[in-house]
Formats: sequence, C-alpha cells, structure tokens
Amino acid sequence: MGYKGYCVSVDSYISTKKAFFMKQRLVQSIGKALQACFDQQQLHSGVMPEIGLEVPAHTEHGDFSTNVAMAMARAEKKAPRKIAETIVEALGDGDGMWDRIEIAGPGFINFYLTPRCWFGMLDDVYRQGELYGRTHTGAGRKVQVEFVSANPTGPLHIGHGRGAATGDAVAAVMTAAGYDVQREYYINDAGNQMLTLGRSLFLRYKELLGEAVDFPTDCYQGVYIVDLAREVLEKEGERLRDLPEEEALRFFSDFGGGKIRDGIEDDLAAFGVHFDNWYSEQSLYDRQEVERGIALLQERGLTYEKEGAIWFRTTDYGDDKDRVLVRSNGATTYFASDVAYHKEKYDRGFDTVIDVWGADHHGYVPRMKAVLAGLERNPQDLQIILVQLVNLLRNGQQVAMSTRSGEFVTLREVIDEVGRDACRFFFLMRRSDSQLDFDLELAKKQSNENPVFYVQYAHARVCSINRNAEEQGMSIPVQGQVDFDCLTLEDELMLAKLVSRYPEVVDGAAANFEPHRIVFYLQELAARFHSYYNKGRVIIDDPEVSQARLYLINCVRTVLHNALVLLGVSAPDRM
Repeated sequence: MGYKGYCVSVDSYISTKKAFFMKQRLVQSIGKALQACFDQQQLHSGVMPEIGLEVPAHTEHGDFSTNVAMAMARAEKKAPRKIAETIVEALGDGDGMWDRIEIAGPGFINFYLTPRCWFGMLDDVYRQGELYGRTHTGAGRKVQVEFVSANPTGPLHIGHGRGAATGDAVAAVMTAAGYDVQREYYINDAGNQMLTLGRSLFLRYKELLGEAVDFPTDCYQGVYIVDLAREVLEKEGERLRDLPEEEALRFFSDFGGGKIRDGIEDDLAAFGVHFDNWYSEQSLYDRQEVERGIALLQERGLTYEKEGAIWFRTTDYGDDKDRVLVRSNGATTYFASDVAYHKEKYDRGFDTVIDVWGADHHGYVPRMKAVLAGLERNPQDLQIILVQLVNLLRNGQQVAMSTRSGEFVTLREVIDEVGRDACRFFFLMRRSDSQLDFDLELAKKQSNENPVFYVQYAHARVCSINRNAEEQGMSIPVQGQVDFDCLTLEDELMLAKLVSRYPEVVDGAAANFEPHRIVFYLQELAARFHSYYNKGRVIIDDPEVSQARLYLINCVRTVLHNALVLLGVSAPDRM
C-alpha cells in the first residue's frame, strides 16, 4: 500500500489545527524557515514580514507563489533573489510537502506540491464530514445581519427574495467561519406608509359595502388590498363603516400590517429563511430610544438648529449634506429612527452590524457611516451590502414590477413555480451589487443547462455510484485504508486540489460578505467532477483503484453537500 497519512507531521498538524488550509500550512513552513534564517544570521533584519501566498494564474508557475523575498529587500538591503535563495535553502524538502521549489523573476518563490500532499488533504474531509469547511476565523466576534426588512404594506416580491437569499447566505457563511451571528428583520411599522396602508384598506372596505370611492393614486393598488378588505368585512361586518377616520385608519393599519407581516413570515419560511429576531421600529418610539439617540448626538455637539429643525452634521464625516433629525413641525424623520436603531444594535453587544439594502438606498451609506462616527464607533463596524434589481424574464419578456401599482410577481409565486432550490441558487449566482436576469424557463429545466440542476446532479451522481458499489459488494473505504498512489489521473489531482480549497473559499466569502463565491466554487467543482465521470468508470476491476476513486468522489460529495447547505439549497441523493 502507498501513502495513507498527512503530508506534514502529526505534531505540526496539531499545532495548526485552527488553521488547516493548505496555504496556512505553507505559511507556517515559510515562517519557520525565516526564523531559522534570523537565528543563524543568514538574514539580519530580524523583522518577520507578512507572508502572503497566491495561486498563480498559470499552473506552470506552481501551486502557490510568494513575494516575501521582495517584501524583505529594503529591510535586508539585499537583492530579492538572494533573499529567496536563502529562504529556499532553509525550507528544505518540507517533509514531502512539495516536489520542488523554484525562484522566478525578480524573486518570486513558487511551490509545486506533491500529489500525495493534495490527496492527503482528503483525510481532513473524511474525518470532519459535515464540519469540513468550517473555520475559527471569526471566533469571539458577535455579528448581526439585518436583511429583507420590507415594509409590512404588501407581499414580498422577487427583489426582496434576492435580498433574503443574500442576507441568509451571508449569515450562513459567517457562521461557518466561526462568527456568532444573529439574523434580524426590522419591521418598518411606524410612519406614513402604515397610514397609507390603513387608508387603502379602509377605502376598499367601503367599496365592498357599495360606496363610490375615489381611490387615490398614492394608495396601494394591489389585489391583496381587496382580499384583506374582504376579510375584514367577513369578520367585522359593517360596523367599521362610520368610525371616525383616525380610529378607522388605526384599526385598518394594525389589521393590515399584522396580516401582511404574517404572510411575509410564511413566505420567508417557505424560502428557507428564519430570523432570530423581529424588531419593531415602533418599539423605538415606545421606549423613547429615538429621543435618547437624538439627545446623545446633541450632547456631543453634533447637531444644530436651523429654521426650527434639528440637523445632524453628517458633512463632518464625509456626507454630501447635513441631514434632518427633527422637522420644524416636531416630527422625527426616518433617519432619526435609523440613528436610534443602530445605536441600540451596538448597545446589544454586536461587534459588526451588516445591513442588506436595495441598491436604491446607496445614498444612505455615507450618512449611516456618519452615524457610526457620531456614536464614536469605527465606521467599519457597519457594513452595507447593496442588492441590485432582479429582471424577471418570462418567455423572454421582462415582467414589470411596482409595489404601489400592484403590478408585481410575488416571491411566493416564483418559489411555487421554480422551487426553492432554483430560486435561491439563481439569486446568488451573481454579485449582489450587479443586476440579475432571472430566467424562469431556465430555472425549471431538468438539464445541465440549469446551473442548480448541474450542481445537484453531481451530488446525486456520487450517491448513485455508491449504490452501484454496494450492489457489487463494495463498501465505501474508510480513512487510513486507501492507497492514494492509485490516483494517477490529472482530473483526480485537480479534484483533490479543488476539495482542499473549500475552507479557504468559505473564509473568503465570509470576510468579504460575498456568498456568490460559494456558487462559483460549486460550479467549478461540479464541472470538474462531471468531466472526470464522463471520461471513465469509477468502479473497475482493480479493487484498490476503485476504493481510492470512491474515497475521492465521496470527499467531493461531502463538499458539494456542505456548500449547498450554506446556500440553503438541498443536496438530493437521486434526481
């Protein structure tokens, strides 16, 4: 039997158990070599540089490359190539970690890792199973992700769906990276939009009672308003017809807002999105948090009065103009409640707050960063993810959407038509700040043209191979009983390399709040697996080769499963 263990010593592995990426193992080796060079006076600055590793664009330049020698040139007062030669000599053979190391150009150090090293990483996957890909990067950091937060004035449309998928996936990848994450929905249940909802509902109620109503254009036009009005009529009869307007609007606002919020929660549950906390904007006013937030800014000298209004000096922090907190008539602005809400978030102990907003809110970013500075927080403690519009295509034609006019396709309709998996996957296929064309016909296709089908089929295909193996009396191999020397094909090595990259992909997606990186990775891994499968059989007459291949593809299956789970997409066993 050939190699069955890790490409680094057990002691070395244990010492880096919190940093088990291949890159980090190499960084540790380079760090040890540099320290040895300092100790032996081969290098004299004694300044340990930041060791960066990149994956070269061309495979002929190795698996990893570092420019550490060039970064040290000024401190060492030596040519980078000379420094690189000293480092390479100190690195030695790496206990079988690399085939060779080359110095290129002005002083790049290129590492060519051994196949045994890459295949040895498969044992990480096998041993950790569903935990593979999880890291400790964010340990000790408390993060809140606030997303969707649609006004409870109408059903969720597909634009909200993209925000929901993005926020939920950001929370998932950050949890996988070790952060303590809370998902929150901010209910905008204060302000004029709720009065407009109540008025819309009250007028439709009167229409159902046979009254002639001049329905204003600024009221909500959707059929759902009529349905809610009919529900009120069935429950309350005609008794609400002659209520004083203020009392009627309050009743219909509360009734409509509550019903719509329940519907939003049901739709999100069908979409696989669940919140840890539903936070009422009105509660900020009820608990005088808005007043306290304004008072705090006033105490710090960050406000001024002009024409009877109270203004926040947001231009002191890079905003293009100052913002009103309290209007001249004494009414507070939405911005005032945003100040109070974000202050309260940090009062709850969150280190980082992430807001997922529609791209039309991009102008709010500077003023909210100003709020952080005014609260004496690092503006980087607030991260804003902007989500661009979704162009929904049906039979090649774009579907127009307008909540106020009622001409929109709801998120629930799209879920019912294409399924939750396709819906979530499609929403995450592009960067959130880029426009997305959602092709309904493509999302429904049961073929490799459909990106989510293509990825899920890779997982199902491995499961099918496992069933075939069991029918032939062959069990899935266990760790320590695989001869990795049997894996000689280039596709097998490339699969092992891709699998080993997964924890780093998760870490990068979490650090940059970019769940689409997981989608890109899944598509690359699925494509590589399908290519491998189509070139030959996994189970052949040679038992050792079959066992090694089964071990490899089941590691692929584990990673496909784990990555799909982060996106809220299922990993089916059969398709």
